[in-house]
Amino acid sequence: MKITATRSSRFVKGGGTGLVMSRRRADPAIRSPWAPYVRVVKYVVLLLFVLVFLMPVYAVVVTALKTPDQVSVPGMWELPWPVSFDSFVAVWNKPEIPRGLLNSFLLAVPASIIAALLGAANGFVLSKWRFPGADAVFPVLLFGMFIPYQAVIIPMTQFMTDINLRGGADVTGGLLGLILVHVVYGIPITTLIFRSYYSGIPDSVFDSAQVDGAGMLRTFWHIALPLAPPAFAVTVIWQFTAVWNDFLFGVVMTSTTAWPITIGLNNIAAVQTIPFEQVMASALLASLPTLLVYILLGRFFMKGLMAGALKG
Repeated sequence: MKITATRSSRFVKGGGTGLVMSRRRADPAIRSPWAPYVRVVKYVVLLLFVLVFLMPVYAVVVTALKTPDQVSVPGMWELPWPVSFDSFVAVWNKPEIPRGLLNSFLLAVPASIIAALLGAANGFVLSKWRFPGADAVFPVLLFGMFIPYQAVIIPMTQFMTDINLRGGADVTGGLLGLILVHVVYGIPITTLIFRSYYSGIPDSVFDSAQVDGAGMLRTFWHIALPLAPPAFAVTVIWQFTAVWNDFLFGVVMTSTTAWPITIGLNNIAAVQTIPFEQVMASALLASLPTLLVYILLGRFFMKGLMAGALKG
């Protein structure tokens, strides 16, 4: 009994020591003496990355605010003085810039919303409604993400011409056909995002709707869609940015009156004497819509992007 008691006391003592050590590890007040220096180094490195990333943005902004006589390669990093907005006025008076911004809006907004809705439906079905061949449909659908634009540009152009949705034959200047092209190209990535997101939602949520008598479409519309704002934020940001920045499909599919903003930017720079201050001002104007979309939906972005990543 005495030996047993001694062992028990040792066990309790050892357990107590382990408990104290675990508390020391968990207690934020008990840290390594190098912890403050490690944190400083980490923040310095992150600050350097931020500065490197913002260097081109800084060059664009300061160049856009300069007068033509201030613009030079040696003085690229110098602050503008006096600050001038003449370059913004000049590019706004060029017809291709305001018209290009309007065409890009008419293109990117419906292409993003339609692709997001179709991706939501595909992702919901592929994650929660099993059917024969579902495991084969999803990889085939994702294969569309890896097809480059150049591989389909010729047959796609011929097909759109045959159905009168290419610029010149289409009364909209090719915008309807271009919207269709971007929706089709956006379905694989939007399906992937929504499938990952819905995979992280317990099946019991949708099973309860089935018990109450809801079918697939009703469950999708009333249960799945209201649960997916983060996934919608990711898909809209991704799709809007991809459509807004497209150049190849825009120059091939649309006529002059329906050119998006990317072609307008190219036309400003495609002259013998390049007005760099006007090019930078146009680039700033063209980037504001995508920046605004990210500001409005950015708080959902990481949540929706990481949803389903730790599933299983």
